[in-house]
Amino acid sequence: MHKGSCDFKIPVAPRPKSCYNRITKLQKEWIPMAKVLVETSARHVHVSEQDLETLFGKGYQLTKKKDLSQPGQYACAERVDVVGEKKTLSGVSILGPCRKETQVELSLTDARSIGVKAPIRESGDLEGSGCCKLVGPAGEVVLEKGVIAAKRHIHMTPADAEEFGCKDKDVVSVKIDSEGRSLVFGDVVVRVSPSYALAMHIDTDESNAGCVAPGTYGEVIK
Repeated sequence: MHKGSCDFKIPVAPRPKSCYNRITKLQKEWIPMAKVLVETSARHVHVSEQDLETLFGKGYQLTKKKDLSQPGQYACAERVDVVGEKKTLSGVSILGPCRKETQVELSLTDARSIGVKAPIRESGDLEGSGCCKLVGPAGEVVLEKGVIAAKRHIHMTPADAEEFGCKDKDVVSVKIDSEGRSLVFGDVVVRVSPSYALAMHIDTDESNAGCVAPGTYGEVIK
C-alpha cells in the first residue's frame, strides 16, 4: 500500500437547488418576527380650543396629569360627561393637547350602552361619525359628528417601519399570546411618523377579548 499523501477525493454530489430552497424557506419560517408593545386605550375625549372654553370657561388651559407613550401626548386632570340617547358616561378623561376638532373615542360596548353610533375609523376621520353631547362644569357642547371607535393601529417611526418591513397605511395582523385567550388581530393599520413611539393601540373591548395585560407584546404578521 502506498504510504504517501493521497490526492484522491471522494466525489460529493451537488445538493439539488430545491433542497436549498426548502432550507431557506424553513429558516425564514423560524426567524422570530419583531414584536410590539400592546397598549389598551380606554374611552377618552380630544377637545378643540373652542369646545374647551365652552366646557370649562373662557381662556381655560388643560392641566397635564401624566405623559402618555406617544411623545407630546398627555392625560389631563379635566373630565367631561358623554351623553347619549340612552344614558351618560360620567367623568370621561380628556387627552391633550387640544386638536382642531373634538373627537370622542369609545369602545363599541360603550357606544351601544349609551345609544350612540361609533363607526370604526382612524383618528381624525370624522365625516359621518356619531353624535353626542359633552357636559363640562361651565357648559355643554353638542357634537354633530366626532364619535368613533378607533381602528386598531401601530405607531411606528420611519426606523421602526424599516425594521418591520412596513410603510405608512399598511394593514397587518398581530398575534397575541395570553393565558386562555390567545388570538390574532387583523385589520391593524400601520401609522408612520418621526414624532411617534413604537406601540400598538387597542380599545378595552379588544383588550378584554385577548386578555391583554400591561406589558403584553404582539408579533406582527404581514
